[in-house]
Amino acid sequence: LISRRYPTVEIRAESFNGSTHVPVPSDSAFLKALLFELRLIDYHIFVEHRDTCTRINHSSVYSVRTEGGDLWPVLAFQKSGLIYACLPLVEDTLEPRPPLLTVLGLSQGLALLLGIVDYISPSRKNEAEMTAKIGQLRNLLIQACPLGTPLNTNIRSLNSSFDDIQEMPADENQPAWRSNTYKGKPQVNVCITEKVKCMQYDKRDVVDTWQVYGAVNCKCDIEGSAPNVTLSLNLPTNGPPLQDIVVHHCVTSIDPAMLMSSSAEPLDDSVYSGPYKFPFIPPSDSFNLCYYTSQVPVPPILGSYQLIEEGSQLKITVNLKLHESIKNSFEYCEARLPFFNRGPITQLEYKVSYGQLDLSREKSLLVWVIGQKFPKSLEVSLTGAVSFGAAGKEHPTDYVCTGNTAYVKLYFRIPDFTLTGCYVDQHSIQIFAPGKPKITASRELISSDYYIWNSKALAPMVYKASLD
Repeated sequence: LISRRYPTVEIRAESFNGSTHVPVPSDSAFLKALLFELRLIDYHIFVEHRDTCTRINHSSVYSVRTEGGDLWPVLAFQKSGLIYACLPLVEDTLEPRPPLLTVLGLSQGLALLLGIVDYISPSRKNEAEMTAKIGQLRNLLIQACPLGTPLNTNIRSLNSSFDDIQEMPADENQPAWRSNTYKGKPQVNVCITEKVKCMQYDKRDVVDTWQVYGAVNCKCDIEGSAPNVTLSLNLPTNGPPLQDIVVHHCVTSIDPAMLMSSSAEPLDDSVYSGPYKFPFIPPSDSFNLCYYTSQVPVPPILGSYQLIEEGSQLKITVNLKLHESIKNSFEYCEARLPFFNRGPITQLEYKVSYGQLDLSREKSLLVWVIGQKFPKSLEVSLTGAVSFGAAGKEHPTDYVCTGNTAYVKLYFRIPDFTLTGCYVDQHSIQIFAPGKPKITASRELISSDYYIWNSKALAPMVYKASLD
């Protein structure tokens, strides 16, 4: 849809990388190579350098093979059917590859791509509006990233027309990312959002996996051209430390120990466990102050799923248990049971210990609405038998979920709670600006790709332990 090259950056890359420099190919060649690396084309062909199980990508950073060599680090991810990608500058030689945490352009590139996502995503379903925004994006990128260095990653805050571009502020202390100055009562809003991904198998020889990803979003309405703010993230006693911390470019200084904790390495007693202080000069609009991961000891909801085919019927059993350390207060909580490669559900017999079970309109999905609380026992169960009619084109298919390979997917949100226990102490927020600001802090835990696989069938596995 759109691409932007910076010859100044390519010249710098050639200077820094020396003999290890790999030239950037044409847009069409780069796109083809990227789609191949992301397995969006030729995914049915096994290619060793891409598909070998010894090469498991734990991030959105890829090495893209081109005719001139391997381009690295290519930052790429998919969102709402679009691919967003950039190639950050590495101010060093590429052999051996430097650690990702030392590549400063990665966090800037990620912030710029997320700014573009935030700008484009609301128009994703309206083709005319989407086309118009893509056309405006060329002008906006000239303002946001004029010579290859992102100056303002909040694309929505920029003006889409050159005629509307204002002169640079007279105050030389005002940073480029503060596109305007606020007038009014000072207020600060902070929200910690943690998302938990999970794969559960309920098998002795397969290890369940779960991951937590956090983001701290801020909106600082404060007068002044360059107000200084210090925000601290805190953990409860014995809380799991934050790792893989990536900060917004507006952060003015930070303890290096915070950035050195990596989830790729085993935890030890020397890992930095807070408080995590972030001094920064906030942009004018809403922004994500930092991202992080954490290795929490247990997933919030443990489950098991058994699906057995008996004649023309499927017998299903689902058990879910909320861990006692988790706040039992949901905005919503439901389990969805899709049935792929089958016809519409023609007969359903079931029993639920709690909540209610609904059948979707297309009759291929069971939705178990658990509600806003688990019962006192913290355990719920569903048993039933399902029969199907003849399959039609309108019913869902899946190449992975064939036969009895199936899953339950959980959807939930717990307000005022984080799995790590991470929180913002409102009294610790320091603002060096006139007036007493109103401070609002909130947090939430949201499920993301939370799967419980049928234990009576094979399932795609992240890791399988070897048994003696």
